[in-house]
Amino acid sequence: MELRSVEELMDLLYACRHQRALRTAALLRRSRPADKELQVAGLVHGIETQPGSPDGAAHAVRHLLGERVYHLVRGDGAATEDDTLRLRQADEESRTAGFDAGVLEDWRTVLELIATRNSRLGAVD
Repeated sequence: MELRSVEELMDLLYACRHQRALRTAALLRRSRPADKELQVAGLVHGIETQPGSPDGAAHAVRHLLGERVYHLVRGDGAATEDDTLRLRQADEESRTAGFDAGVLEDWRTVLELIATRNSRLGAVD
């Protein structure tokens, strides 16, 4: 599955249990406020596009959100060790964090920003 629009991604996020993803993204926003791609990786890394496929989320967002988000979500060696560690720590902390992380709609603008930036680089039709 390959997502072609932010609307498709939002629909998928709404269909998943997104509270933990919201907390992960919010924690990353607090620790790295200027790093929108890292925050978005925290938001989308847990989506399930194909049950049992660990790379499903990464492949689904690659075309839309770009190579950096793809590598962060995939957790491979192409992402920096610091970014991978921050994402993993935020994900772990989100399991027990008890704060209001907002609503999914709050992230639409950030997702559109990343998708537009990626599109300008020629990665999106």
